[in-house]
Amino acid sequence: MAQIPVPSTENASTSIDSGTSMTAAFSPLYLQIKGLILNSLRLSEWKPGEAIPSEIELATRFHVSQGTVRKAIDELAAENLLVRRQGKGTFVATHAAQHVQFRFLKLVPDSGTPGSEGPAQRDIVACRRARASADVARALALRTGDAVLQARRVLSFAGTPTILEDIWLPAAPFKGLTAERLANYHGPTYALFETEFNVRMVRAEEKIRAEPATDGREILLKVAHGTPLLSVERIAYTYKDIPMELRRGYYRTDTHHYHNTLS
Repeated sequence: MAQIPVPSTENASTSIDSGTSMTAAFSPLYLQIKGLILNSLRLSEWKPGEAIPSEIELATRFHVSQGTVRKAIDELAAENLLVRRQGKGTFVATHAAQHVQFRFLKLVPDSGTPGSEGPAQRDIVACRRARASADVARALALRTGDAVLQARRVLSFAGTPTILEDIWLPAAPFKGLTAERLANYHGPTYALFETEFNVRMVRAEEKIRAEPATDGREILLKVAHGTPLLSVERIAYTYKDIPMELRRGYYRTDTHHYHNTLS
């Protein structure tokens, strides 16, 4: 990324648009620096798991104080986009890291903690190219009929099918994704997306409701027809709030519960 001139005053009221130009605005300087760093992450200047330049190097690059850079990095770390490691530096967060592997999986056993059952056994039921329906297109900011990849899988714990997931992805960024690749990758799915397709999910929004096990879901989850399921619809976003995944999960809750920590 080319060096971008930034006013040296800490009270400057300018903002940087997409890391390439400045327009007048009332924006704290540290937020402008945060935007520049975020743009470098989006452009894969630093990949997941890699160290970013030091605060001093970034301060020199952007012509601001080290304190301004530190404040920008603090916010990015609080948003789980960067990770500080004492004595080692600051790194781009990755879904492959052990401590974040369960960040997006909130279903936990009644007598345990996230991950206590070990990795889920994954059965890929289908993975095919399809045309986006109106609701899928709306969720992924596509046009109705645009190409998407549609996958269905069952996650089992201790041999018991527990989660049924229907997943839709925009086709272009995930070209080459197949059922075989999904089945053979043993790490978190979001780690697969970031390492093989350069797509990092940075946040998600979820809607939760109760639904009965019908339309074949009861067969895949091996429950009685009409059994109550927890339905979780998630839209996951990459940098710049670009939606990259629509996921509809159906969760058995006879031995598990949905757990979330609010702060």
